[in-house]
Amino acid sequence: MKVLMVGHGAFAQKHMDGINNIPGVEVTAICGRREDATKAAAAERGITQWGTDLAECLKFDVDAVIITSATQVHAAQAIQCLKAGKHVQVEIPMADTLVDAKAILATQQEMNAQGKKLVAMAGHTRRFNPSHQWVHKKIKAGELKVLQMDVQTYFFRRTNLNAAGGVRSWTDHLLWHHACHTVDLFQ
Repeated sequence: MKVLMVGHGAFAQKHMDGINNIPGVEVTAICGRREDATKAAAAERGITQWGTDLAECLKFDVDAVIITSATQVHAAQAIQCLKAGKHVQVEIPMADTLVDAKAILATQQEMNAQGKKLVAMAGHTRRFNPSHQWVHKKIKAGELKVLQMDVQTYFFRRTNLNAAGGVRSWTDHLLWHHACHTVDLFQ
């Protein structure tokens, strides 16, 4: 499977590192916003196909797209990728409004009704954290009975940094971006 990575920041790097461990899957193209940064990110990974126009990048020989761009463009990019016939994984949150999330689902269902059979998914990787798995297994085994669930999230940073400590070029949305992990955990 050939993957187009949209975005090349901290979580794109995590995805690309993970993909390196999966036989038969490789990132063959990168799409970013700024030409110099995108070219450098592609060169660092030995990826020869890159660009700053998603429509042009979708013309590369790719089967799937992983979207790690700014939250504000997730929905539009996911819909564009689905309409181009590509499988899509969108980093959380899949959209920053319920209307946009439903539009992604509707597009995926429309493409599948046309016989495309495309996967569209959100990346809820936190459910695989050891602490979450430990609690989940204890509940499933009947060793814990959930009476109440409470999660608290504290952010002490006063600068807009990504997971790798780099300056983020967009503003994160605390509720849509971080609370979706809590909703997923509770489910």
